[in-house]
Amino acid sequence: MDQEFSHGLTHINEHGKAQMVDISGKERVRRTARAGGFVRMSAATLQAIRDNTIAKGDVLATARIAGIMAAKETSRLIPLCHNIEIEQVTIDLDLTDTGVRIEARCVCTDKTGIEMEALTAVSVAALTIYDMCKAIDKGMVIETIHLIEKTKEVLHETTH
Repeated sequence: MDQEFSHGLTHINEHGKAQMVDISGKERVRRTARAGGFVRMSAATLQAIRDNTIAKGDVLATARIAGIMAAKETSRLIPLCHNIEIEQVTIDLDLTDTGVRIEARCVCTDKTGIEMEALTAVSVAALTIYDMCKAIDKGMVIETIHLIEKTKEVLHETTH
């Protein structure tokens, strides 16, 4: 491998070109990931969300469904992301004094991680909130989208 491309980047081949990582030799492992984000907005927008008076409908319910749908489509959106079998996606949305806190938790038993699905879920939930509220709040800011935690647990086969 060329010295220039030996920086541990698994999605870059020896010629510096993007590649999908070969996971065929890896074992299936139970994996979880939690990601978070925040949509900062005005007090009036928060009150409209609480009162469910946003013209486009129930912001929190729509954002939750959008986040779940986005997690399921991650491999179609992120070019080098593997298509994995997702077992669970949960989206928690909490209203604070300054905006909406978003947390996604995703679970799979597969050969590669699920953090991209959790991050995608948070991102699309945030974008959905923004889209639904943009008519009344031009100052909203989507911020701090980040991975909170990822875990993996090796499963041991049982014999009967």
